[in-house]
Amino acid sequence: MFTGIVREVGRVLERGGGYLVIAASLPVSPGDSVAVNGACLTAVEASGGRIRFDISHETWERTALGDLRPGDPVNLEPSLRLGESLGGHLVLGHVDTVGRVASISQRGSERILRIEYPREYSPLVVEKGSVAVDGISLTPFNVGEGYFHVAIVPFTFENTNLKRRRPGDRVNLEFDIIAKYIVGWRRG
Repeated sequence: MFTGIVREVGRVLERGGGYLVIAASLPVSPGDSVAVNGACLTAVEASGGRIRFDISHETWERTALGDLRPGDPVNLEPSLRLGESLGGHLVLGHVDTVGRVASISQRGSERILRIEYPREYSPLVVEKGSVAVDGISLTPFNVGEGYFHVAIVPFTFENTNLKRRRPGDRVNLEFDIIAKYIVGWRRG
């Protein structure tokens, strides 16, 4: 379980058909769960500032991790430990779907992102609820069928991969677990 509070922005070193290697200073041991752009992955090797993850075909296909290239920044969050502050919202690291950054605009010191996603997930997004975008706990507003907006404060913009996002980029989306239970969501 995670909180959606990014602890570090790592950098992709290598990727192959069944693995991903990231440069990061997170204190991680083999077997630990780490949210990488919101997808829960298990570290299989961790030493010298490098973390290696094995990636299943299912994960490549259902997430935006397949878009990653060496040098790309990735949001990292170690799993929540009992007794730690929640901070964001409950995030499982189970990506529900992939959305797209439709637009980015500036409003004062904040950035406003419009995220579009498959319309069948619309019942899971509510005004002022919770959604994880690339693993970042955010609050949607101006919600419509297949889209929502999020306001990104300067700290979040500077300390996550959102700093490098552009319109058209794909992002991992995980909708609020409580909404999924209330709606009785069944994933295809």
